[in-house]
Amino acid sequence: MSDAKRTLLFLHGPSSPFWRELGFACEAAGHRVLKVNLSFGETVYWRRRGAIYYRGRLSRWRDFLEKLVIREGITDILYYADRFAYHVIAAEVARAHGIQAVALENGYLRPDWLTLERAGMGAFSHFPDEPAKIRAIAAATPEPDLTVRYQHGFWTEMVHEATYHLFAHFWRIFHPFFRSGLVHDPLLEILIGIPPLFRQKKEEARAVALVEELVAGTMPYHVVALQLQGDYQIRDNSPFTNFDEMLRQVIGSYAHHAGPQGRLVFKQHPHDNSRHDWGRRIARIAAEFGIGDRIVFLKGGDLGKLLGKARGCVMINSTVGLFSLRLGCPTKILGIAIYDMPGLTHQGPLDSFWISPDPVDAELCDAFVRAIAASIQIKGSFYDPEGRKIAIDQIVSRVIGRRVNEPGGFIDPPPRLEKAERLGVFSKPRAPRRPAS
Repeated sequence: MSDAKRTLLFLHGPSSPFWRELGFACEAAGHRVLKVNLSFGETVYWRRRGAIYYRGRLSRWRDFLEKLVIREGITDILYYADRFAYHVIAAEVARAHGIQAVALENGYLRPDWLTLERAGMGAFSHFPDEPAKIRAIAAATPEPDLTVRYQHGFWTEMVHEATYHLFAHFWRIFHPFFRSGLVHDPLLEILIGIPPLFRQKKEEARAVALVEELVAGTMPYHVVALQLQGDYQIRDNSPFTNFDEMLRQVIGSYAHHAGPQGRLVFKQHPHDNSRHDWGRRIARIAAEFGIGDRIVFLKGGDLGKLLGKARGCVMINSTVGLFSLRLGCPTKILGIAIYDMPGLTHQGPLDSFWISPDPVDAELCDAFVRAIAASIQIKGSFYDPEGRKIAIDQIVSRVIGRRVNEPGGFIDPPPRLEKAERLGVFSKPRAPRRPAS
């Protein structure tokens, strides 16, 4: 670890005590920590003196950050969610000044891993995309500890998320120009999500029964893993402007190329509040293509059991993809995903996937897991107290020691940018970023 004193700038962090505890740990290691609070929700979770409050417009953020970096001698910028508009600019500022930008997110090897990468993820990830390089990293690293050790309940995460957004909403007077980047009003999202909670037990029972029926039956089926409409992975790492485009593409392709037998099973994201009523929308699109009787929609059920018998799994770029690959289930990615490469996912067009999917190379999949666990994954949790401590110790060591993305997990420029440009990820129309109101 480097002995040089560093000045670390913390931007927006996860909605939990994690960011605050990480700040204390960096200071305990002898380094200076600064924090810019963009909303009152961040103030609530940071709860430390000396924070810098940015109350200006997003259009003036770059100039503010440039001056702050120079004035305070910033050596590192840390942030959670790399495609958050403020963080996109922060990564550009860091690159221009030759300082380290570090992005943190939920892990690929969930439930108790976090992702730690230089600058960005998805299309902006610097992690290699070639099987030979993956195998080389894996060969030089130990077997990862994949035992689940740090877990938290659904309500723990939801309460923290609601706390952050409610404070950002009701105390917006302190940050009147803050732009959350969310597609929908967070307060309205919370309210809309309450009624479905009373139907959750019934929906889960129905889903469990349907999964048992599918697994026990002889009818072949493919799974489509749904993501959240407002997910940055869809908005910034896929060619789709909205989820309906993806649904129409998948259902149309299945109707024309999957053959006369089989079912298409859609599984809703577990954190979806049912605002968009995907079941009804999927049924309507399927009816247009004449395959309404071949569609199954699930709000729950055992995903592992479902994928274990599936002919294949389709998604935009969810972390479900890596879970699917580890189960040996052929997988097709429609956007940009770090695990989308020859030997792992289907490389041909979607139309060919239904009948002749590329098989999963189990040895390469194991090497991929080992490689990311050693270089861009951190064992731990944002919510579990012991998991936070374990993760924070590793993050401090890697950030201060300039070992983020190491060993071997850094390729510059980001190797997936060319594919993203080819798919039209950066040229598609963008929905306006709404403020937290």
